[in-house]
Amino acid sequence: MSNLRERMAEQGFESNEDYEFQVRCLLESPTRGIRTLNVEGDGERRKTAFATALAHALGIGQVLYHDFTDRKPPLPAVILPPSKDEMGREEPPIDPLDTIVSEACAQSEGDPIVLILDQLQAADFREHIRIHRLASNAYWEVRDGRYEANPHHLLLFLISEDPLYHALQKASFRVWVSRLSEREVIYRPDQFGLEADTQPLFDAFTHLFRALGTTPTFSEFAHILSDLQCHVRTSEHLRLVLYGRAEGMDRLRLASEELVDPLEDLIGIAHQMLVTEHIELS
Repeated sequence: MSNLRERMAEQGFESNEDYEFQVRCLLESPTRGIRTLNVEGDGERRKTAFATALAHALGIGQVLYHDFTDRKPPLPAVILPPSKDEMGREEPPIDPLDTIVSEACAQSEGDPIVLILDQLQAADFREHIRIHRLASNAYWEVRDGRYEANPHHLLLFLISEDPLYHALQKASFRVWVSRLSEREVIYRPDQFGLEADTQPLFDAFTHLFRALGTTPTFSEFAHILSDLQCHVRTSEHLRLVLYGRAEGMDRLRLASEELVDPLEDLIGIAHQMLVTEHIELS
């Protein structure tokens, strides 16, 4: 579990928030059916990025994904001919949800697997009930067949823009994924290969980020420092760089009157340091 945040960043999801505690609670809780994670937040498709990155960061090689808003899901690897019942009537094809959940159950018998069910707000309420039955009882029924899941191997990640069905929520562990990083991070010059005498520049950034109410991630801040060295000459330049580089920046907040002084102060310090010293980022 160590360095989960770094491993998730390697998988494309970078955040200042550390989700290790929540994930540990999910994975190390007593098994009562399928361990289910409910990914909430205001991050829109950022929640999908979180779920996908977490699955791979946990070292689980097999990740299955279903989006309830996808009206043209990918075709299965094997297309079976239409089946007929005992009366000779042709049965409709298996629903994509049934196909992917039954596959997840079957594969969980031998290997760890994550099943991500996205955009659940678009699913019929009856599907919520069936998913609750899967989470609680570790099986999935398709027509007359039942697919048993291995609770020790299968993880279920649920994503919805609306609150989940009450019983399904009670069967899951909830985590919040924000559009911006609420956790404050104080960066130091040595983290970016800079000398200690550049500390006033970092102090100015800390003051600015507190006024903004958000802190860029490590890689975002590295890009901002590089742009400050190569391109930024005015406070308007800095506004554009902050908005362009940091995902959680609010454009209207950056343009507010109360940000004028912090931006101007930072530009003044940057000009002094860039004139007297050539700053190079490692």
